[in-house]
Amino acid sequence: MINNANFFNLKDKFSDNIGWRCFQIGVFCLPSSALISYIFLLVALFKGSLNRRDLYWKEYWNYPLVVISFLMLVGCIRSQTGWLAWLGLFNWLPFFWCFWGLQPYLLTPARRRKCASWLVLGSLPVLMTGFGQLWLGWQGPWELLDGLIVWFISPGGEPLGRLSGLFDYANITAAWLSGVWPFCLASVLHPFIFGRNRVFPSVLLIAFVLAMLLTDSRNAWGAIFLGFPLVFGSASWSWLIPLILICFIPVVIAVLPFFDFGIQEFARGIVPEFIWMRLTDMQFADTRTFEATRIGQWTLAIHLIFEKPLLGWGAAAFSIIYPLRTGLSHGHSHNLPLELAISHGILVSFLLNIFVFSLLLISAYYKIFKKINNHKNPIIDRAWWASTLILICFHATDIPMFDSRVNVLCWICLISLRCIIFNSNMDNTLFEES
Repeated sequence: MINNANFFNLKDKFSDNIGWRCFQIGVFCLPSSALISYIFLLVALFKGSLNRRDLYWKEYWNYPLVVISFLMLVGCIRSQTGWLAWLGLFNWLPFFWCFWGLQPYLLTPARRRKCASWLVLGSLPVLMTGFGQLWLGWQGPWELLDGLIVWFISPGGEPLGRLSGLFDYANITAAWLSGVWPFCLASVLHPFIFGRNRVFPSVLLIAFVLAMLLTDSRNAWGAIFLGFPLVFGSASWSWLIPLILICFIPVVIAVLPFFDFGIQEFARGIVPEFIWMRLTDMQFADTRTFEATRIGQWTLAIHLIFEKPLLGWGAAAFSIIYPLRTGLSHGHSHNLPLELAISHGILVSFLLNIFVFSLLLISAYYKIFKKINNHKNPIIDRAWWASTLILICFHATDIPMFDSRVNVLCWICLISLRCIIFNSNMDNTLFEES
């Protein structure tokens, strides 16, 4: 565990302007241009990693990531997918380095507020292109900076009728917006984006919620309701959670099949049709086979795991084997723990999930919601926790992290939780900065 001396040494060494400015630019550009964002984040990563070898092995959260890296490398040697297995490592190993190397830029409450602000403001092009494609018929590709930035905007959304904006698919857009929207809510409750102004954050909040609804993503709809009690905090749970549950009653009646027909028809008259039809999957009832459903994909995934449980098949194995065994095509198993076990083995999946949930549910939750973290604006740290949980929930039924921009967002959230744990063990009056 890092002691006080090493911690303050870490803060003093890596508060340099170049690394911090590059990190901010990289975060702001992340949804709009992966290339530009990665260039600046890479500079920030190198700056944040200099002269820190003496600290790496004293950071106990790095230990499981080292073990996982070793197991993944061994698995690649014996994989069934050849070069795809090695290519798949880029979804993981660079981010294990980022978890350590980018911590200086999220170390203080002030820096986490600033990062949250850039994530919200950087999402404006996602909102504008999403609304434009649905309501104004916008279509791409759009090129900026002589082709350095290219936005492939599908008219009417991708799939048709679902807001996708400058992302490739509506579910990816839903994951990005859901991961960022808790910061919008936090900025309304405790303004931090434009001073004490609540008008602009309120407009952004409405736009985010509307866009999330228009993605037609059930995960995004759930994220809207999940974010409220988490960002408001435990003091609000006695009245907010019952209120949310009451709002769910008409939805539950409209969706579940065992209610009286008359009562269900009344509920469906209250709940918008696109919501209850999407939740019941009625639009796919006549065309979707069992193998094409989430349960069908998970069933095959479990069979593949038991066939090669130790080191897995290699990255991208599901996308290769699934068509051979079902005659259908899909790129992943729609569940990250299962996908990890298929690609890299049960042990890798177990260790990585234990790492994430220990960080989220054991350490960070205790520090944030048990009043240990006592700096001036605990709402923003609750928003970071909510964002992390929402993105984890997304990966239970989908894998948006295969879009590298969402993957970066996920790891920024995990880094923030680690830094919140840092702060809770120190005198927070020493961490306020402009």
